[in-house]
Amino acid sequence: MRLGVLDVGSNTVHLLVVDAHPGARPLPAHSHKVELRLAQLLDDSGAIGEDGIDKLIDVVQDALQAAEDKGVEDLLPFATSAVREAGNADDVLGRVADKTGVRLQVLSGAEEARLTFLAVRRWFGWSAGKLLVLDIGGGSLEIAYGLDEEPDAAVSLPLGAGRLTAGWLPGDPPAPEDVRALRRHVRTEIARTVGEFVRFGAPDHVVATSKTFKQLARIAGAARSTDGLYVQRELKRQSLEAWVPKLAGMTAAQRAGLPGVSEGRAGQLLAGALVAEGAMDLFGVEKLEICPWALREGVILRRLDHMGSA
Repeated sequence: MRLGVLDVGSNTVHLLVVDAHPGARPLPAHSHKVELRLAQLLDDSGAIGEDGIDKLIDVVQDALQAAEDKGVEDLLPFATSAVREAGNADDVLGRVADKTGVRLQVLSGAEEARLTFLAVRRWFGWSAGKLLVLDIGGGSLEIAYGLDEEPDAAVSLPLGAGRLTAGWLPGDPPAPEDVRALRRHVRTEIARTVGEFVRFGAPDHVVATSKTFKQLARIAGAARSTDGLYVQRELKRQSLEAWVPKLAGMTAAQRAGLPGVSEGRAGQLLAGALVAEGAMDLFGVEKLEICPWALREGVILRRLDHMGSA
């Protein structure tokens, strides 16, 4: 059957269409993506403003049309941290449903981490052993660890690249004191959770997902996305540590000129790099591997599992 996953994230609204059935690998058929940046459309009270709601409704309607055009049989719509943490989340969800007919399922941070972990486990298989999975989104950082398909530990921290950029790095390029303050904040938040994971022992394989990690790996020398899904891509902590001060001294326009960095994401790449560096350092990770599958694929796989057991 043809499934569609509508992901209303903190940075983008992304429709992924796949051909799938239980027991088979989902095959991508179409991708429709709009950079909405909901995390940056919050007002002073933490609510999504009228303009943001109207834009979200328009984008969801466009995604619905794209899903119809591509023959999607079953649509799985969900929202993550930007909607989840908005002060007017219920109003936003109600208005989207009224105008579009789409009822967004709001995932908790822990659910995000667990579903992303499932996707990574399926991609690498059982031979990968104990996995530590890191995922930096626009609004949050998810961390999960485990040996099975369900992680032993999963947490979500408010350390998304978009959120941190808007709240901590107003300059372009940012002031050095602001970068230092954000670095301290990131490491303090991550350090509070390390103990929840280290008690399980060292992971056999450390994996990262998300656009932020992919772009950081690319500027550090990893293969281009056009080289295909199955090319191994790694990010070494030593390389990342060398890039952080360079990124801190660049404007967003200069970062956009780096290989693999999109103009829309360039402004928040430094914040993402500080989170990645802090996580790798505090968890004692020297290198990690980039996984092409993440939350959207996890949602699809969970749906297929339910279909197979029905």
